[in-house]
Amino acid sequence: MNPDQPPITLYGIANCDTVRKARAWLSQQNVPCLFHDLRKQGVSLDTLLHWCAALGWEALLNRRGTTWRALEPSERDAVHDAASAAALMLRHPTLIKRPVVDWQGTLTVGFTPELFQGAHASLRDRA
Repeated sequence: MNPDQPPITLYGIANCDTVRKARAWLSQQNVPCLFHDLRKQGVSLDTLLHWCAALGWEALLNRRGTTWRALEPSERDAVHDAASAAALMLRHPTLIKRPVVDWQGTLTVGFTPELFQGAHASLRDRA
């Protein structure tokens, strides 16, 4: 890890099973990271818009979870672009698919060992 660059930041929710798996993988690989709890710390609109531009709002918006199902139909129907999705995720951070990882400028969403292995290898190659 390059000491001149910020550490990896993993954005998620502490009690999310996928986030737990991602954190365990990082720990097993001895990859230091900062954990940002979206439920407790929230996320800024600027950050959400950046994520939407980099990853696509469709990839970020978790339409499978209980938070989505609990929304009023009018709130769900109002999501039609990055700005409307980001505004909704700002109000309901648990709608963000997890984890989002900032690998010192490269973003990923979700977790599989293969995804993390590739992102980590790319990070090492840049160092």
